[in-house]
Amino acid sequence: MEKNTKIPKAAQPENGKTLSKPRIFFGVLFVLTSVVLTFSFISYLMNWKGDQSQAGTMLDKTVKSSNFFGKIGDWLGNIFIFESIGIAAFIVAFLFFVFGMLILKKNYFKTWKTVGHSLFFICWLPIFMGAVTNGEGVLSGVYGFQISDFLNAVIGTVGLWLVLFVSIALYFVLEFNLNPNNVKSKLNDLNDNTLGRVKAMMPSSENFEADEELEEMANDVSGTETATVQKTASIPAEIPVKGFPEVEISNDFETISTPNQTSFDDAEAANSVTLNPESVSPNVMVTDHIDFKVEVAKTVDVLDASDQKSQELVEKHGLYDHKLDLAKFQMPTIDLLRDYGNEEISINKEELEENKNKIVGLLKNFNVGIAEIKATIGPTVTLYEIVPEAGIRVASIKKLQDDIALNLSALGIRIIAPMPGKGTIGIEVPRKNPSMVSMRSVIASHKFQNTDMDLPVVFGKTISNEIFMADLAKMPHLLMAGATGQGKSVGINAILTSLLYKKHPSELKFVMVDPKKVELSLYSKIERHYLAKLPDGEDAIITDTHKVINTLNSLCIEMDNRYDLLKNAFCKNIKEYNKKFSERKLNPDNGHRYLPYIVLVVDEFADLIMTAGKEVELPIARLAQLARAVGIHLIVATQRPSVNVITGMIKANFPARAAFRVISSVDSRTILDSPGADQLIGKGDMLYFNGNEIMRLQCAFVDTPEVEKIAEFIGEQKGYATAFMLPEYSSEETTSTVGAFDPNEKDQLFEDAARIIVSTQQGSTSMLQRQLKLGYNRAGRIMDQLEASGIVGGFNGAKAREVMISDLNSLENFLNDLKKL
Repeated sequence: MEKNTKIPKAAQPENGKTLSKPRIFFGVLFVLTSVVLTFSFISYLMNWKGDQSQAGTMLDKTVKSSNFFGKIGDWLGNIFIFESIGIAAFIVAFLFFVFGMLILKKNYFKTWKTVGHSLFFICWLPIFMGAVTNGEGVLSGVYGFQISDFLNAVIGTVGLWLVLFVSIALYFVLEFNLNPNNVKSKLNDLNDNTLGRVKAMMPSSENFEADEELEEMANDVSGTETATVQKTASIPAEIPVKGFPEVEISNDFETISTPNQTSFDDAEAANSVTLNPESVSPNVMVTDHIDFKVEVAKTVDVLDASDQKSQELVEKHGLYDHKLDLAKFQMPTIDLLRDYGNEEISINKEELEENKNKIVGLLKNFNVGIAEIKATIGPTVTLYEIVPEAGIRVASIKKLQDDIALNLSALGIRIIAPMPGKGTIGIEVPRKNPSMVSMRSVIASHKFQNTDMDLPVVFGKTISNEIFMADLAKMPHLLMAGATGQGKSVGINAILTSLLYKKHPSELKFVMVDPKKVELSLYSKIERHYLAKLPDGEDAIITDTHKVINTLNSLCIEMDNRYDLLKNAFCKNIKEYNKKFSERKLNPDNGHRYLPYIVLVVDEFADLIMTAGKEVELPIARLAQLARAVGIHLIVATQRPSVNVITGMIKANFPARAAFRVISSVDSRTILDSPGADQLIGKGDMLYFNGNEIMRLQCAFVDTPEVEKIAEFIGEQKGYATAFMLPEYSSEETTSTVGAFDPNEKDQLFEDAARIIVSTQQGSTSMLQRQLKLGYNRAGRIMDQLEASGIVGGFNGAKAREVMISDLNSLENFLNDLKKL
């Protein structure tokens, strides 16, 4: 099979035909310089003492030189070998040859890799020769002798040789990617191959016995006819033999399955398996000189042109590094989080025994027998799991929730009947002395540090005191609810903190909506690192309702643009797309770019619904339905989870929900589709519903000063020039006014705006805002007037409007004509 080869672009001559004359001249010049240097150095090493004494007599005709290139060769050898780098001067001559070939478009070497290796040996080889020769001769040069002599005086002879050995060993380790596992595996493979070849060469006793049996059969059969097996693609079940009855050949030999069709005619196939003579029926005489083999053809990977090009780019430049712009960015340290010190769960046996007796006694009073009971102590509540006796109905225990709470004098209990997958009934009872779960403890945990989730969100700890994490990329959206002061804002901060501790700024962007203007304002310091906003937005934290509508619609445009990119790249999700882009399989000239995850955080959704209604609900619902595959995820929180705020359209696309304590069971059913959130005790006590089951968690506590420290730590580092810019969006109300332009009612800055647009050839509303220092509404009206007058084209999504007038002279004529109207 022929390989699909492609001539590298760098190897093609200029203009596709011939090289330019300057390129030929300089290329040949470099190659000839390499030849001159090489022979000059060789001749200098042969007669260096005499050539060195003649180095200062360049213009003396009476003095003759023995160098191949005369006194010029003496001078070159003295400069490069004696007075500088010794024998490493030959590497300089080699570099001249490499650059000459590069100029002549002959890429026989990987240029930059070759230069790097050459520079290393130019530095290392003179010092090594200085240590070997101890300054005698010219092999080390002045540079090598002086440095080796200095190191010998400072660290001694042993230290000098240790430095040389470690440096060359480190070079080979980095160059050939050597590690103990690779070396061990290669030695094992070599040992296995050697033993296999030795065993194959040694004769086997079974083979001797089979040969003797075949020879005896051949002597017993009269006549000279033999059964010859033809080399065909399929083995026949019966082989007719002249002079003998038809004999069936046994099919007991082992079948070899390969990915490719087995070929008997392909002589180039490397692997072959010889069948054992015992597999042939003893009634058929097989000649000794016939070898019956099954040949396995090797599979050859054929790359198309685009894959081959991307592979060449990866080999030359490596994988695309999206972190390169902020390569020195440091993730927040664990010291920024506070250690509260009272997180250990203390076991109060008296409290456990008292609660157990009260539960058993109360159930016994209602004729509910218990076969077994056990307790699991969590940070906030203790779970008592009971196994009722046979014949006891589960519903009879669920009805006793208020009676159990009264008997235990508890703030609120929750009965889980039955426990999913356990066959028990759970009774959650609040502890008298609950333990705090700090953000520091969950962030520093082994589970969080070693997670491979795309967007890891750590909520806190479960009843069994295990750290609970979830992947926001798989949720894919989160709906949160809770009354005022029950921990909802702390829960949002915990989610944002866990993402900031795990994702690089190039991998994650936030769009934050805060109608209350105080909850998310702490994150304004990380605007140039993690936040996204509209091109005309002044603040990255969005507080104005009108700007919220524009931002949500802008996110819809970004979602559509990303789907177009995925469609052109033949990818199904953002993870596959970014992997292709990192492997340089997607061309940035075609609009492809690395796509970061975008997380939309809405702190008070009820306020937006009250002020904007459908204008907010529709883009939220559209994003929730479609945005998962392109890496846009939503976190929506509200204090009032009523049905007119969290509508059916919203709930249908938010399978993951988190509920803190709410006022009534109706609100609990609205957010979780089941009661229980009204029985929580507050202070971070929460229920998490993942679409299958409800889990009780204690949310990790992160205080406001901790969030401030994290934001300051990130904000003080180098960031991008601006925040991540979302596509420009023009609302329907603004675009509907297009066409109602009256020259007599045009804006005072209409002509100035037109001149700016034509001179820059960029029809952007945000540019008018910056140049003329206008607000968004006035700049939008001027842009509509420019469109109605024919100076710019219509709205084009994320792209700037098309400018219809090409130069300022034509614009002035156009403006003069408008004045006459």
